[in-house]
Amino acid sequence: MDAALVTSSIEDIEIQLLLEALYQHYHYDFRHYARASIKRRLLQARAQLGYGSISEIQAAVLRDSTLLPRLLDFLTVQVSEMFRDPSYFRALREKVIPHLHTYPSLKVWVAGCSNGEELYSLAILFHEEGLAKKTMFYATDINPTALKAAQAGVYSLDRIRLFTENHQASGGRSSLSDYYTANYGRAVFDKSLCSQVVFSDHSLVTDAAFAEMHLISCRNVLIYFDRELQDRAVGLFRDSLARRGFLGLGSKESLRFSSHADAFADFVREEKIYQRTGP
Repeated sequence: MDAALVTSSIEDIEIQLLLEALYQHYHYDFRHYARASIKRRLLQARAQLGYGSISEIQAAVLRDSTLLPRLLDFLTVQVSEMFRDPSYFRALREKVIPHLHTYPSLKVWVAGCSNGEELYSLAILFHEEGLAKKTMFYATDINPTALKAAQAGVYSLDRIRLFTENHQASGGRSSLSDYYTANYGRAVFDKSLCSQVVFSDHSLVTDAAFAEMHLISCRNVLIYFDRELQDRAVGLFRDSLARRGFLGLGSKESLRFSSHADAFADFVREEKIYQRTGP
């Protein structure tokens, strides 16, 4: 066998063993994440953390729990931006919000909230549309470092120009600068945006459904799961949504192959916004 193939095969075995070790010892379950993506990120971790092999990472993390947060930063993707894909937020604003206005109170779940960019986008949108006071947000992620960053709501000023352009393109009714204070190269977002936010450690792999959500936004998370795990997550969203509630996915994600697809109908097809219509 070609030497490169042998090396790759050994790495695949080591990765499988590491993922099993993380699950057995720490109950973090990455076994059904898309393997190509996990392999790429673990090879990055190996290089940047200075280990000679994936097996060395496994041995180290099992004996030193302080390594776990650093490893989680590689295994969980923390790439987002405020009002990412502005047309998605414009569709929420113009087509979903009018339905949400009919409810006396609202629950919104931002699943896989990462560093909080999407949460703040939705909090600002709901504020601008007059829904903030009756809405409870649930922002969840498996990465405790990401949850702390989301709770802090501090972003580099270098990113604000893009955030502002996205906000305007989404149909923003005010200036994004109304919601943050610039300080020492950072933009610190107003804490009042999080006054009705519950930040929580929650895994789409192992944890149960949230109850009676009116909107779930989980964008660019399912693409990192294999088909089996995608199906579990979609089932979790179905069970968490109130009847006629809405689910927003990423532009490259779909319910097409899910066994739970019959429980949803396209609401804004081009923006991957679905409405729960079935059992």
